[in-house]
Amino acid sequence: MDKKLLNKELFTKREDAYVNSSTHSNPAALQKISDWLKPTKEQIILDIATGGGQVAKTLAPSAKQVIATDLTPSMLANVRSSLHENDNILFIIADAEELPFLDNSMDSVTCRIAAHHFPNPEKFIQEAYRVLKPGGKCLFVDNIASENELEDQFLNQLEAMRDPSHERAKKISEWKTLFSKNQFTLLQEDIRIKELPFQDWLHRTADTEEARQQVTHFVQTADEKLQKYIRLQKRENDIQSFAIDEWISMWEK
Repeated sequence: MDKKLLNKELFTKREDAYVNSSTHSNPAALQKISDWLKPTKEQIILDIATGGGQVAKTLAPSAKQVIATDLTPSMLANVRSSLHENDNILFIIADAEELPFLDNSMDSVTCRIAAHHFPNPEKFIQEAYRVLKPGGKCLFVDNIASENELEDQFLNQLEAMRDPSHERAKKISEWKTLFSKNQFTLLQEDIRIKELPFQDWLHRTADTEEARQQVTHFVQTADEKLQKYIRLQKRENDIQSFAIDEWISMWEK
């Protein structure tokens, strides 16, 4: 099956998990996006791969309009049904790597915790650059892998075991190369250590008991250095949580 069709199928099953995810709804992380972008009532903001819609809902009250896009129609429908006051969000089914918008039409573009699902992330960057107005901002957030190869491989294998829609969490150095290659200028960046409650993280995408057991065994039997890398927290033999690094960066066209 085509990877994008597979992703659409998988995310259709998970529509509630992302709208209600405590990880994706972290108030401090969402506030930082608003603080960095400083949206105004004159601006149109494009939120790419909106997922549970948290970024769109955070920015909408301060913007002229937020256009929330996603490849999965039911995900957009679920976000739409969760709205109360933010009627300036427009929902459009769209592929992050083939955006249906005119050149130089957006004041800002956001993409949060989604790009590790994209089969061709450079196309997403090219499209973000294309649709932005000159001087427009692209605010990008994603889980990132270590610059250490073993740690990189471990994290991505762990994510792929839990979630077949996972493509790859890139290193910061890789993202910087792609953004810079496509003419973006880095304005600011930060890293957040993101603690993930293990059961919540596991059940969000691993939908069989066999898959959950395989992931748990993979973590439990990992080398001690790799367990330290993901900041594994256990109580007796039960995994309580682990942590990954989340990178936020803002780029200018």
